[in-house]
Amino acid sequence: MIPAPFDYLAPESVEEVLAALAESGDDAKVLAGGQSLLPVLRLRLNAPEKIIDIGRIPALREIHEDGEYLAIGAMATHDDVLHNALVTEHALLLHKTLVEVADPQIRHRGTVGGALVHADPAGDLGAAALALDAELVIAGPGGATRTVAAKDFFVDIFETAVQDGELLTQIRIPKHTGWRAHYEKFVRVAHQWAIVAVAATVRMDGGTISEARVALTNMGSTPVRAASVERALVGKPATDDGVREAATLAAEGTSPPSDLNGDAAYRKHLAGVLTRRAVLAAAGE
Repeated sequence: MIPAPFDYLAPESVEEVLAALAESGDDAKVLAGGQSLLPVLRLRLNAPEKIIDIGRIPALREIHEDGEYLAIGAMATHDDVLHNALVTEHALLLHKTLVEVADPQIRHRGTVGGALVHADPAGDLGAAALALDAELVIAGPGGATRTVAAKDFFVDIFETAVQDGELLTQIRIPKHTGWRAHYEKFVRVAHQWAIVAVAATVRMDGGTISEARVALTNMGSTPVRAASVERALVGKPATDDGVREAATLAAEGTSPPSDLNGDAAYRKHLAGVLTRRAVLAAAGE
């Protein structure tokens, strides 16, 4: 199948994008890396009258330090971020997560901002953003910008805090320098969407976990923070016995889907198993 006809725009600034969105209203879609949008267009599940390609705005691909934050442009590709030394140093969990995203071809085209705005609950980056306490910078009409915490950014399946006429421009991550991290993803087939996955990052004091951040993929309509696990891990030794009890709390408060890959009970069991593996792998690095 081929997409329905549409007009194509390629603005060269954020201001031009916002102007085009204001003019087009609901009839336009923003094209970032296209790895989510293009299949939808080909299947004609959506038929916008206008496509606004934001790939010609260099500022949206920048990755730099900003005080105590790491700032990542929304158009930075998965590959850009995966191989950036600042990300590895200050947001290791994001690096570890991107290793597990699809394959090299998709990582070279897909963008971090595009994946977050798409907000697929089985997508990998949402859990990492949530665990890292990321902030999402959104530009709107008239040059206004607002910053939304990751915990408030994901509203529902395929729905975020980005409103009509707005554009995600940057992801800001508090530096987690020296924190260890791991992303444990369970799939039946290579490069598949996660059946369940766990993003874990920990700060160690010798052999003891002094702080922990844990978030779950595909355990609800949005990424889920495992706050009970985080609290239970503090002060625990980074051993199987020390982590196992805390990991049993992983599914607390979750509402996982049931589908051909497994029912909700199966996913809740997986969440506990994968959380234990993720935390032990992170702490052991």
